[in-house]
Amino acid sequence: MTVMETTAAAAEAGTRTSVCSAPPAGHRRPAGQDKYTISEVVAFTGLTAHTLRWYERIGLMPHIDRSHTGQRRYSNRDLDWLDLVGKLRLTGMPVADMVRYAEMVREGDHTYQERCELLEATRRDVRARIAELQDTLAVLDHKISFYGDAGRAPASERS
Repeated sequence: MTVMETTAAAAEAGTRTSVCSAPPAGHRRPAGQDKYTISEVVAFTGLTAHTLRWYERIGLMPHIDRSHTGQRRYSNRDLDWLDLVGKLRLTGMPVADMVRYAEMVREGDHTYQERCELLEATRRDVRARIAELQDTLAVLDHKISFYGDAGRAPASERS
């Protein structure tokens, strides 16, 4: 089942689910057995091991469990979080704001309002960028149409 299907099914059932679920459905392990190595997470996410370690070091990732030998063991929840971080990166949200958001999540429910305000500001920025890109696309469409029409005109009409 795709993320969209899962979200739609949850909406129909009246339950809430994250639209930012990360691991590919075929790779997700059952709860309690969801321990992924850093190399598996690299394969799932496309992030480098260095980036994953950096996310943890700066506080963007929550505490990552370790095996008895000290190797990181990521859970489905960690993969969900990484997917959300990836979406926030795509919005252009500064890393400092992502870290601040992560800190607020860890602080608990009393930060809902602040989190909402941060996400609303990011949404405004994304909408402004989309509008800018739509304007740019209109210019490109106009130029493509101009050159397409010029190429179809007889040589005598082009001069």
